[in-house]
Amino acid sequence: MHRTLTHRSAITAAALALALATPSVALAQAGPAANTNKAVKVTVTVKGPDGLLFKGKVRTKGHDVTTATGGTHKCDGTNGGANPSKVPTPTAALDDAAEKNGFTWDGAWYASFDDFSVDTIKNVSGGGSAYWNIAVNGTPTPVGGCQFKIAAGDRVSFTWTSF
Repeated sequence: MHRTLTHRSAITAAALALALATPSVALAQAGPAANTNKAVKVTVTVKGPDGLLFKGKVRTKGHDVTTATGGTHKCDGTNGGANPSKVPTPTAALDDAAEKNGFTWDGAWYASFDDFSVDTIKNVSGGGSAYWNIAVNGTPTPVGGCQFKIAAGDRVSFTWTSF
């Protein structure tokens, strides 16, 4: 009987130790140490008023972006508190596509939105009668291009759209 009681106590102690250890392991994996800003490969398409301006695959992750008009600001998904940690974004993907493929883009920075507006791509300006619409997988983004999280395989498009 003493042996059975000792055996049960040992099993109970082991189960309790395992149960107490498990949440801390799960928290460690889900906590801030988890890297959600891994580079992803996406397809970026830019369509101007006269047709296709650029289409290509780009490897990107959230990062600081610099434009002539807007200056340098983060564009990593944490903008406006949209995501709890850095993630790849559509505007960061456009920035990487432009840098790697030799074209320019520009946009103003709006502190109140904590985001860029995309105003010009490949010397094509939205101007007063059009804007650059940002869509991912065919759906316009509900937030700015530095706030929306993109994933590997996504189709990111910037389309010149008249009012």
